[in-house]
Amino acid sequence: MTTPTRRRSLRARLLALITDATSRLTAAWRILARAQNTLLTALGRIRPGRTAYAAIRTAGEAFQRQIAAFDRAALAFVERWAATDLPIAYREGAHAALDSVDRPTSRWAWTARHQATITTLSAQYYTDLIGRIREAVRRARAFLRDALTAARGNVDRIRQPWPGRARLLQDHPLDTVIYAGTARHPVESWARAAVSWQTYTTANTGMLRTCADEVGADWVEVRDGSDCGWTSHDDADRAAGTLRTIQDALAHPVAHPNCRREFRPRPDVITRPDYAFGGLA
Repeated sequence: MTTPTRRRSLRARLLALITDATSRLTAAWRILARAQNTLLTALGRIRPGRTAYAAIRTAGEAFQRQIAAFDRAALAFVERWAATDLPIAYREGAHAALDSVDRPTSRWAWTARHQATITTLSAQYYTDLIGRIREAVRRARAFLRDALTAARGNVDRIRQPWPGRARLLQDHPLDTVIYAGTARHPVESWARAAVSWQTYTTANTGMLRTCADEVGADWVEVRDGSDCGWTSHDDADRAAGTLRTIQDALAHPVAHPNCRREFRPRPDVITRPDYAFGGLA
């Protein structure tokens, strides 16, 4: 039986992984935010004169270098995340499954099925994060074009006067991520939600595959928030304390971003139950 101490230990290890990843991913995005402020400050100081266009060009080139620096930092994060951190989360979930039935974790190994599963998950999440990075680079370049156009218009007095940082920051908030339509979210909150989703999905998948392959369980018991639904947070089918098949659990390892769902193998259950448990011991 999973003890509260073991449960907390798994949660603590996953939380440490999530916190570290959130910090590293946010730090990469901070390169763009700092560069944006630096560029706006530089452009705002330029006055009409013979050296104005050269100064604008220099400021723009400096910002381009920072876009490249962001791209390198973000890609380095994603490569480590997919190749190292997600497999760690998977293994932690697998070990937790064995711990819960008092089986030695030392006997667990990266079988062909475990390897295929983590490869699929890592590739999917790698693609998802790369898409966010590419979108951030696109937005940074769009900001640069608008900022340089405004600066040139200011010094040659043909276009509109320099609009100042407020309008450009409003139009191009590089410290946000756009998802779920056109909603803008602070980078840190997006990063935490994204890596939390990926961490718990991966850990729970590792746990469930191990429940099926190494433990020989067809059913698992669910630990979740009392008001959390099975397929989504608002699903009327409440998850906490219920018994689910391995296949059903693999289809819904988590229900929503920042979900903390956990499972415990129930090898003692061999037929479909007509009841739900009120919680895990």
